[in-house]
Amino acid sequence: MTSADSSLQPVADLIAGRPVPHIRTALPGPRAAPLIESDLRVSSPSNTRDYPLVARRGRGCVVEDVDGNLFLDLAAGIAVCASGHCHPKVVEAIHRQSSELIHICGSDFYYPVMVELMNKLAAITPGAKPKRVLLTNSGTEATEAAFKLSRFHTNRKWVIGFHGAFHGRTMGSLSLTCSKARQKQGFGPLVPMVAHSPYGNTDFIENVLFKQQMRPDEVAAIFFEPIQGEGGYLIPDASFVQSLRRLCDESGILLVADEIQAGMGRTGKMWSIEHFGIVPDIMLIAKGVASGMPIAAVVAQEPIMNWPPGAQGSTYGGNPVSCAAALATIELVEGGLMRNAERLGAPLLSRLKVIAERNSCITRARGLGLMAGVDVINPKTGKGDLALRSKILMDAFQRGVILLPCGEVGIRFCPPLVISEDELDTGLRIFEEAVAKSA
Repeated sequence: MTSADSSLQPVADLIAGRPVPHIRTALPGPRAAPLIESDLRVSSPSNTRDYPLVARRGRGCVVEDVDGNLFLDLAAGIAVCASGHCHPKVVEAIHRQSSELIHICGSDFYYPVMVELMNKLAAITPGAKPKRVLLTNSGTEATEAAFKLSRFHTNRKWVIGFHGAFHGRTMGSLSLTCSKARQKQGFGPLVPMVAHSPYGNTDFIENVLFKQQMRPDEVAAIFFEPIQGEGGYLIPDASFVQSLRRLCDESGILLVADEIQAGMGRTGKMWSIEHFGIVPDIMLIAKGVASGMPIAAVVAQEPIMNWPPGAQGSTYGGNPVSCAAALATIELVEGGLMRNAERLGAPLLSRLKVIAERNSCITRARGLGLMAGVDVINPKTGKGDLALRSKILMDAFQRGVILLPCGEVGIRFCPPLVISEDELDTGLRIFEEAVAKSA
């Protein structure tokens, strides 16, 4: 079983002639079990673990656990490992940069790899106007920075997000997040003057929020995900996105596109916003941009990023090693991985629709490129079935396929962009076996 470009992503040293998946022990295995017990004694209980996978190493779409079991990865570390696990070009870029300069702080000084990455991001993000770039460590930090920038630039205070949105867990980002109640439980009061609207249309904003809660000229920004990630892999109509752009233009509101999960070629285009024909004022980038190294970015049209020196910065943001990994990842995405996502998107969605037709507990197959999802329901009631979803995910894991939940009862399919058609077929076959057994 090979990846989309086996010359760039060898896995032979990992699989050693074994099929993938290959489960040789009970799960968790004899080495994994004590590690899990040790983790549970010391790790924060806020961590959520979907099932007892203790990873040792990975190549391409294959993950090996500490007991030598091989798993086919259809989750990519929550859409992070865009170029697969340990892509040789990314590993080489990390090694080269780490042997030259690991840190000096981009908020204080200059270094070539940071300048190169900022120029590259400015060039490949939508819009012909000049842009400025702020590098951060994570998606939630990028959201925080954009929140601050929006208020500073407009001198307005209200910010609008959407039901189902996930923008992070730090206080400003959490104020915009509206995915699960437990994510906010016990942390209030949050940042004030944040409102939420149903995702998918602008009527509520115009006819309720603007009439009952704030005037349009008090709103600094609208934050939205062109495709909702944690909210359920929801794809809106183009009319909604275009209506958002119109609404913002009419009232001088900044439109902030959160591409943290959907960007970096995952949908068959570099950015998911490109499917909808509009240009945002600010874009948030993270997850897949550096194949697992911690880095994120805020990209804004030049006149918008007008805050003064010292208004925002980061000790580690734009770390040289992470910048090098990002440049290598972008080169790979542009060089063929984005095309692979586009090529495999139609068969992935078609196969999920067939699985839904054959299994009454699976419904609402949707997706763009290698970003697809289904919902799990109780066939008798037609309502979402959280327990059944958990059983399906666990059974798929026991069979050697890594999947993750999303939304209330969704299952997401976001494999590394190096995945081959054979690997995808294998993963979907095993997923359907897990569905049939669990139901």
